[in-house]
Amino acid sequence: MLATAKSGGCASPSCGLSAKTDDMDPAIWEKIKDHPCYSEEAHHYFARMHVAVAPACNIQCNYCNRKYDCANESRPGVVSERLTPDQALRKVIAVANEVPQLSVLGIAGPGDACYDWKKTKATFERVAREIPDIKLCISTNGLALPDHVGELADMNVDHVTITINMIDPEVGAKIYPWIFYDHRRYTGVEAARILHQRQMLGLEMLTARGILTKINSVMIPTVNDEHLIEVNRWVKERGAFLHNVMPLISDPAHGTYFGLTGQRGPKPVELKALQDSLGGGAKLMRHCRQCRADAVGLLGEDRGQEFTLDKLPGEVIYDAGKREAYREVVACERGDHVAAKSQAVAIVKAADSGKSLLVAVATKGGGRVNEHFGHSKEFQVYEASPRGISFIGHRKVEQYCLGGRGADATLDGVIAALERIDIVLCAKIGDCPKDRLAEAGIRATDVYGYDYIETAISALYAAEFGVEPMAATA
Repeated sequence: MLATAKSGGCASPSCGLSAKTDDMDPAIWEKIKDHPCYSEEAHHYFARMHVAVAPACNIQCNYCNRKYDCANESRPGVVSERLTPDQALRKVIAVANEVPQLSVLGIAGPGDACYDWKKTKATFERVAREIPDIKLCISTNGLALPDHVGELADMNVDHVTITINMIDPEVGAKIYPWIFYDHRRYTGVEAARILHQRQMLGLEMLTARGILTKINSVMIPTVNDEHLIEVNRWVKERGAFLHNVMPLISDPAHGTYFGLTGQRGPKPVELKALQDSLGGGAKLMRHCRQCRADAVGLLGEDRGQEFTLDKLPGEVIYDAGKREAYREVVACERGDHVAAKSQAVAIVKAADSGKSLLVAVATKGGGRVNEHFGHSKEFQVYEASPRGISFIGHRKVEQYCLGGRGADATLDGVIAALERIDIVLCAKIGDCPKDRLAEAGIRATDVYGYDYIETAISALYAAEFGVEPMAATA
């Protein structure tokens, strides 16, 4: 990509085409088009990084324990090392020099970015001076948010994520044992009521300032799963841009209250059913990866261990060249992708079959089928139906093939994770896993390797339901 960019630009006739919908305000599109969390299309091309500068927290959640850390897991609040604002600046510059996809810097803890405000603010101020084009965003539980909305606006922070799991304090009391507010600790329903009031106030203040908000909600079966329908309605009425419903991560090894008491997380089919039921409320985000508080890279990958403090150079100087070249190439690639996607969706809609296919895709990014089945750590899931082609989520798996060999037990786990999937698309797959998938009723093919995802899906759909397929996109 960089070589192409330096050779004189893009000659594609579709270069410059946009994935913006016709009803979206152009000013909003400018804010989200390169933000991988706020734009499903952007997450194929752009990377985020989180810096763990805010360890203090003002609430306790029954699904959280920051004392546990595995470098290979992806879970909010988890970090391998905490940073000072100066260390964070050095790390951000080092990453920007090596990861040209970087477009967003976020602070998501490992505590609360608004409660540990001095460190958050100092980090943003340092980074903005050195890399003025990087987008700044924070993630917060919302309790201290109203106190800092003005400063966020002054620093041009135009993306804020608030975790809102309830609007009924009776439900909230089952999720939050305590909060610390106004120099006091509150518990039970009283704590949840204060938290709810502060979250709604913060959301309304952000909306009034024109700051885009994404609401994260953790789906906890039998606790707030049905209640999240009301949460969705409330946050939409108060101007939330996106609503991201995430599955509870509940592993006893993490030491959380929910994990230790046997509270289960939702199955993928349960999560999808809830998300589908929210279609009339706030717009849903379905491509979240529940990132660590020190994540680096594209969504679905984490390169954080490449940039620990002991691996950073002692002195770093920002070089904008790689990021500028990458953006030039991406402008061309996105145009091609938009054109191919439009054609693919038209093919699927024209089939008028009344049927749907669930397709799991092995991809490294770029919106293409470009990952080996055995190397995948997740599959992106798409649904093709009379409505078109929609990204509906992802399924995390343990990598099946290590050192050229695959483990049967690992493959069993991959197959279990692909429950109810009709077809798997990948760049390459061996006969053994292909046969095992077939035994489980899941077809797999590498015929469409390196095609755009939507192009491949439309060809599959056309073959399945007897319509004229489109040509593969180079």
